[in-house]
Amino acid sequence: MKSDATSRRAYGIQRREFLGYMAMVSAIPTMALRAEGQVVDNPSFDGNPFTLGVASGDPLADGVVIWTRLATDPLAGGGLPPVPVRTRWEVATDEAFADVVRSGEALAMPQLGHSVHVEVDGLQPHRWYFYRFHAGNETSPVGRTRTAPAANQTPDLVRFAFTSCQHYETGYFNGYPHMQQEDLDLVVHLGDYIYEYGGIDNRPRKHLGGELNSLDDYRTRYAQYRLDPALQETHRRFPWLVTWDDHEFDNNYANLVSEEDGISPEAFLARRMNAYQAYYEFMPLRRSSFPQGPHMKLYRGCQYGSLANFHVLDTRQYRTDQPNGDHQKPMTGKALDHRATMLGEAQEHWLMRSLLQSQATWNVLAQQVMMAPLNRGEGDDRRYSMDQWPGYEISRRRLLRFFHERRIPNPVVLTGDIHVNWVNDLQLDFQDPNSPLVGTELVGTSMTSGGNGGNVIAEYERAAAQNDFVRWYNSNRGYVSCELTPATWTTHFRATPFVDKPDSPIETKATFVIEAGQAGAKQA
Repeated sequence: MKSDATSRRAYGIQRREFLGYMAMVSAIPTMALRAEGQVVDNPSFDGNPFTLGVASGDPLADGVVIWTRLATDPLAGGGLPPVPVRTRWEVATDEAFADVVRSGEALAMPQLGHSVHVEVDGLQPHRWYFYRFHAGNETSPVGRTRTAPAANQTPDLVRFAFTSCQHYETGYFNGYPHMQQEDLDLVVHLGDYIYEYGGIDNRPRKHLGGELNSLDDYRTRYAQYRLDPALQETHRRFPWLVTWDDHEFDNNYANLVSEEDGISPEAFLARRMNAYQAYYEFMPLRRSSFPQGPHMKLYRGCQYGSLANFHVLDTRQYRTDQPNGDHQKPMTGKALDHRATMLGEAQEHWLMRSLLQSQATWNVLAQQVMMAPLNRGEGDDRRYSMDQWPGYEISRRRLLRFFHERRIPNPVVLTGDIHVNWVNDLQLDFQDPNSPLVGTELVGTSMTSGGNGGNVIAEYERAAAQNDFVRWYNSNRGYVSCELTPATWTTHFRATPFVDKPDSPIETKATFVIEAGQAGAKQA
């Protein structure tokens, strides 16, 4: 990944200048969420201002975030003048809005790309609602969302789907139309919502523009993705819980270090500030996730009554640099550094506190990179991805030991990133085949990244055979659907046979069941 010289430039020789720049950028005031001066109360638009649809997310028992973004020309800067626009919003118990239970006004601010994030409260737990926005004489599509169960409520069933890695150029989002037909409470996205690369010819679809750098670059790329009808409709139908991985900014970055050599800290942080702001602008996130310059706090909890507790993690922003480069290497040297961290100290302590305080049956870690140490070498040449948890082996051991020693109820780790489905038993000590199981890892494949998939790959075959903790793997594209009850967790691995053209059918490649109180998944 990065040369040692680059890491020293970022953290050593130029540390004083670097930290000075960090202090300067971090001191940039939070963007005002109220307008100063002119506000357009009754705008007249040249076209439909709701081209990007609506979305909701981060559900609570008494509320949810509802989102839209005004843009008549979303691929050319938005098409609106740089002034605040007053919008109105409504939430109702019925799709015809005969019973409006909450309503209000919000300003679509130009410095946030005329996006609107409304934190609706005062709603009833675990029920469906409908919402919409108005601007001038225009009305948005009607969105549908659902609140979480009350803290003391144990629903008989919660259903959610998770996915990741939706590279626009490598295919069509064929999984989403099938996801829309499922009776879901929630959609969880584990990162790589967009890809930052420039457009390449002779692919199923093509990105607009070159590699992303400016705020406008990132805004246009998100708009191109959100204009996809299948993605936009899935946002309209369900609340989402989102986190990022690396491609929302820069491939395989680690905290303050770029993948590329020769990138100055100043340029890196300026680009990261643009990427983080665009992510916030396009996602249904709360003010607690509002970007502060090149920093943005995404790790947070989402409780679904006493049935499930989602612990949403960020494994990119706070990690130390990948050891020995970010490719497949032996688990030696810096991979065993006690100072290395995947989550950063503050996030790791928050996670441990949240797990200790959780009274839920299922504790769900929504995160990005594989936790199980998948050996992909041959024979005695054992090799592991340094970009995944094995590159931060002491951090990984510490967390799994915490699961075991503190008797955390039913930890289930949701993972994205690697474009292949895996089902892994999480052991206290992976070197000991008799070591106790402390959790289960469900790895989702990509929505499109990597192309059609479904092919037999010798490396995966070898890895599945030589890692005893692997219960199953599959290289199709698609998503994962989960059904949670107080007694069992049932997972269906949905696959789309092709993504290089639209309208793929759906197949269920495997179903696994986890029993409450017993770590490890069994194929049904």
